Amino acid sequence: MAGRWLDLRWALSVLCVLLMVETVPGARGPSTGAHISPQFPASGVNQTPVVDCRKVCGLNVSDRCDFIRTNPDCHSDGGYLDYLEGIFCHFPPRLLPLAVTLYVSWLLYLFLILGVTAAKFFCPNLSAISTTLNCDPGPLDIHPHGVTFLAFGNGAPDIFSALVAFSDPHTAGLALGALFGAGVLVTTVVAGGITILHPFMAASRPFFRDIVFYMVAVFLTFIMLFRGRVTLPWALGYLGLYVFYVVTVILCTWIYRWQRRGSLIYSMPVTPEILSDSEEDRVSSNTNSYDYGDEYRPLLFYQETTAQILARALNPLDYMKWRRKSAYWKALKVFKLPVEFLLLLTVPVVDPDKDDRNWKRPLNCLHLVISPLVIVLTLQSGTYGVYEIGGLVPVWVVVVIAGTALASVTFFATSNSQPPRLHWLFAFLGFLTSALWINAAATEVVNILRSLGVVFRLSNTVLGLTLLAWGNSIGGDSGLARYGWPGFAFCAADILVGVGLGCLLQISRSHTDVKLEPDGLLVWVLAGALGLSLVFSLVSVPLQCFRLSRVYGFCLLLFYVNFLVVALLTEFGVIHLKSM
Repeated sequence: MAGRWLDLRWALSVLCVLLMVETVPGARGPSTGAHISPQFPASGVNQTPVVDCRKVCGLNVSDRCDFIRTNPDCHSDGGYLDYLEGIFCHFPPRLLPLAVTLYVSWLLYLFLILGVTAAKFFCPNLSAISTTLNCDPGPLDIHPHGVTFLAFGNGAPDIFSALVAFSDPHTAGLALGALFGAGVLVTTVVAGGITILHPFMAASRPFFRDIVFYMVAVFLTFIMLFRGRVTLPWALGYLGLYVFYVVTVILCTWIYRWQRRGSLIYSMPVTPEILSDSEEDRVSSNTNSYDYGDEYRPLLFYQETTAQILARALNPLDYMKWRRKSAYWKALKVFKLPVEFLLLLTVPVVDPDKDDRNWKRPLNCLHLVISPLVIVLTLQSGTYGVYEIGGLVPVWVVVVIAGTALASVTFFATSNSQPPRLHWLFAFLGFLTSALWINAAATEVVNILRSLGVVFRLSNTVLGLTLLAWGNSIGGDSGLARYGWPGFAFCAADILVGVGLGCLLQISRSHTDVKLEPDGLLVWVLAGALGLSLVFSLVSVPLQCFRLSRVYGFCLLLFYVNFLVVALLTEFGVIHLKSM
């Protein structure tokens, strides 16, 4: 049990330290403008009044740029680009459609970056760390790992987007909208789509366990919104509930194994829960154990040079797969190639399933120089990297010199054919680097969405439940189809970790409670829709004897369409509360 907890505690501690470093007061370096939180206005005689940034479109064209630059509500704490200043100061008014088009295109590409980073670099390294720490899940242990490192890997875009959004009071609505919106999306569209394509029988006990915990998390968030603030005990309670959830999953797994051993002795009837995907894969592999990959190995082996190893390791394209894939896959791959090449160059990946554990000596030595450089240049949007030590040498120069020395020693002390004993340390380096890449991309996503909300006068909540939830689900939640029905577990982990850790970091920075100001009726519609979808599944799935049919899937899709229509009508004022 201690081994199973180590990967979770290590990941949480690294994320906490990393994000607390990014939000520590006084460590931001020179900024382009003073940010004044609506809850904590700066003191002073000549204080600039805080005005809703969305009112900029109602001003004269000549006054918009000055309004954006002087209004504290239009300033962002993080990110590399000032998107609001770009729209209203650098693009002429007649080119506003072009600017919006470029921003939307960049937003879609950022979602692609989030998906590729989480799926191919963050998750594999986290899995390698789990294997290194002897946390082998076993054939029936998908759920304990599903709510620990698999939840972090699959939900990395959602969690990092929530952490970034909660760090700024202006964008807290994005976090709530994204977490609730992703929850509704997964429990209706993703679950319904899986059921329509492949009707299956759900395991009863994991279903009840996951959906009950998810409903508790939603209920706590509903109370949090009603109270309008998050205190330190409340934030710690979120994380404590997540820890209790993981303990419950592990205990349920042990109980299940004990019952399974007893069923073999007393010939108890087999339940659907016993038949897991891993067991089916093992049975199928025994019936067809020939490795067709041997057919593609060369008959004559030759020793690759260092340059050839580096060129092959940096090539993100598999030519054999390229020839047999569809045109749609090829078009999407073309867009992924620059991202995958950049990530291959900067993020090491350890694969315990390979004989060489994915050891590429020239590339891994290069990683010892580039990965630390990426870390210091992505921490607080590069503020730490350009900081000059003693006013003489920037931090990034020191990092490059130290990395080059370490890479030189590693290169001459190792060989191309055999991975070194400490090769597993590259998994930790890859995990940290990919986490910072995801954090940097999530910061830009939040800033772009806030800019689009200002242009179109949309609330952060509606942007979170639509664009942010949809975009994060492209790279993360769509992978739920490979695991069947643990969607509730992933969504519960996203809400508990996203809200709990995000509010905890904000409280540690401001030393006061996090104040929440819901965007009117919309956030209550969102919370109510998520609760109704869970209640619908809690009632309908047992009535079907856990045999999920296509009719149930279409009902879930219809529920989401109706929810989306009601949410948009509420956003545009068609549905509203009557004033007393």
